[in-house]
Amino acid sequence: MSAAATKKEPEITEALAKEHGLSPDEFRRVHDILGRAPSYTELGIFSVMWSEHCSYKSSRLHLRNLPTSGPRVIQGPGENAGVVDIGDGQAVIFKMESHNHPSFIEPYQGAATGVGGILRDVFTMGARPVACLDSLRFGRPDHPKTRHLVEGVVAGIAGYGNAFGVPTVGGEVYFDASYDGNILVNAMAVGLARTDKIFYGKAKGLGNPVLYFGAKTGRDGIHGATMASAEFDEESESKRPTVQVGDPFTEKLLLEACLELMSSDVLVGIQDMGAAGLTSSSVEMAARAGNGIELDLDKVPRRETNMTAYECMLSESQERMLAVVHAGREAEALAIFAKWDLDAAVVGRVTDTGKIVVKEGGKVRAEIAVGPLAEGLRYERPFARPASLDAERALDVAKLPVPKDLGVTLTTLLASPNIASKEWVYRQYDHMVRVGTVVRPGADAAVIRVLDGAEDPARAKGLALTADCNSRFCALDPYEGARLAVAEGYRNISTVGAEPLAITDCLNFGNPERPEVMWQLVEAVRGLGDACRALETPVVSGNVSLYNETEGRAIKPTPTIGTVGLMPIAADAVGVGFEEGCTVALLGVNTDEIGGSEYLDRVHGKQAGVPPRLDTTREVAVGTACRNLVQAKLVRSAHDCSEGGLAVTLAESCIQPARAGAASVGVTIKLDEPLRADLLLFGEAPSRIVISFPPEREAEVRAMAVRYGAPFEVIGATGGRRLQIYQQSTRVVDVPVDELTRAWQGGFRAVVS
Repeated sequence: MSAAATKKEPEITEALAKEHGLSPDEFRRVHDILGRAPSYTELGIFSVMWSEHCSYKSSRLHLRNLPTSGPRVIQGPGENAGVVDIGDGQAVIFKMESHNHPSFIEPYQGAATGVGGILRDVFTMGARPVACLDSLRFGRPDHPKTRHLVEGVVAGIAGYGNAFGVPTVGGEVYFDASYDGNILVNAMAVGLARTDKIFYGKAKGLGNPVLYFGAKTGRDGIHGATMASAEFDEESESKRPTVQVGDPFTEKLLLEACLELMSSDVLVGIQDMGAAGLTSSSVEMAARAGNGIELDLDKVPRRETNMTAYECMLSESQERMLAVVHAGREAEALAIFAKWDLDAAVVGRVTDTGKIVVKEGGKVRAEIAVGPLAEGLRYERPFARPASLDAERALDVAKLPVPKDLGVTLTTLLASPNIASKEWVYRQYDHMVRVGTVVRPGADAAVIRVLDGAEDPARAKGLALTADCNSRFCALDPYEGARLAVAEGYRNISTVGAEPLAITDCLNFGNPERPEVMWQLVEAVRGLGDACRALETPVVSGNVSLYNETEGRAIKPTPTIGTVGLMPIAADAVGVGFEEGCTVALLGVNTDEIGGSEYLDRVHGKQAGVPPRLDTTREVAVGTACRNLVQAKLVRSAHDCSEGGLAVTLAESCIQPARAGAASVGVTIKLDEPLRADLLLFGEAPSRIVISFPPEREAEVRAMAVRYGAPFEVIGATGGRRLQIYQQSTRVVDVPVDELTRAWQGGFRAVVS
């Protein structure tokens, strides 16, 4: 008998169950399912599988209303990642997940292991990862913890991704006081696979062996899933032992071993050990196949002595996988793992009992029906519109003073860390590894070549990738805010010339037991579903992260949207930068909608008003026209209007060179709308893209816009070294591009210097 088996287990009480995150009612349900009191190991298994992080018990009833299928969808939600057909026998596999709580406690390892986990979700399905993106939210720039958290998170993402060898090509970084005590780190991974080589996490085949492979198991990460399902409090800083430690070099070996195993005919099913480790991977594999699994923990490779069954089952040590192979073929699989210098062992077998049976030290430590564990709990939590929302939305625009110098206002916005250049961040990422990146970080969307199978790399198709959300919009109207986030992703993909295919999401909210937070979640999911149906971008994967609050103060609702698009020829993509001597036009319609804007917050100190309203018909028309213009090679640049509005969009196109080594260029703009100047320039109405093209192509560009029903208006021309904007013959902005550049380039660095 092992030394661990002789350890005395604690008495199983309601108080102990509460420490594990189980309510008294949930604890009673455990008794009912087992027909007896649980063992300590069984209590741990129930606690993680029934956690919010693993079971989605508050959100599942609402998520089922999302559109998840489409003509290109091979696999939607329910597996490790979503799978979408991109033609030529190829598929793109992608997913986004959160690592919020660990990253707040230990920013480097929290962010690093978030990247490692999402990469495994992708390559466990047979894909070679080709890109990563991240969406980051921090507290106020002047908060005493912000600099430390920003530096740690960015270093963790860079350290893991660079060492693993995957380009981090895009993302977003925002600052807001609501994230002071609970930052958000959402990581997205994208991979490529053959459509006839997709692998699923199913434990099929009675008697087939179950293999563990990867790194050894330690005590790190125990109760990580439970921690991710609870609010932060004053003791959260002491929870560093629950944060996992990652090793990207082992992950690289794991990837290559997986792909070699998948190229054989040995493999039956495979699953990453993510949240809840060996527990979730074994339970989910058994449940998907309608089978059971029997595990012998004495066979599990360990790096620490005297580990108990409880610790082995709940450990979230990184870089570990579980596989089912055909009976009699174990030696072949083990030889592959040995070749790649990975620990591996046969730790169990597939059964027909419908139960997970855990043995250790010659004794059964757990025996539970798989169904109740995998199905989890489903709560129809009460929700109610916040009583304070009307007051938060209240905004009398007439009482807002018009800034005396709108040029100064523009430079102020460009220096905002929410708008300013994020070069400090992405310069730390290797975004060119694998030499497939066509459009680099800093554009509306990244573009990478699909090199596999391409006879001529210059004509290889491409994937366009982006991650988007405006949490201010979502706080003021979660339904409209979620719709706007989907639309921004759709528009960003369209600006580079790609067709939006599908989305993954990461839904970040506060405590769902509070009716006003649950209302935000319900409304956001409703908006997400409505927008995805209208824009024909199904949801194929995702993650829900709840309890993102500290001592009762919730984050702003943040439903982050990751969008993937397909380009016929990657090299045809355009960037945001202007060239000298081009005509500038607007696809879309300017309005005076100012609610929830960066201008309102940064200049007037208000987060108020009603977010702009999305017209999905116009969004489709503008996006379709833009991507067809790009593919027809009629435009030289395209840039969507988002944070900071039209004036910031124009400034960014002036600042960013059209090509490496090229100079920035000025522009003269003439607007005719009889709107208040500051609202016209800095309002953030959706469905607008600024394009530029050679003057001789204007008739063709206009005809294309008309063909797809997109509003089109020529608004100016590029040239010189100043940004000048006239409204009805009155010059309202006149700023040297160099001055705009200094503001834009220095705004983010000020946060970390």
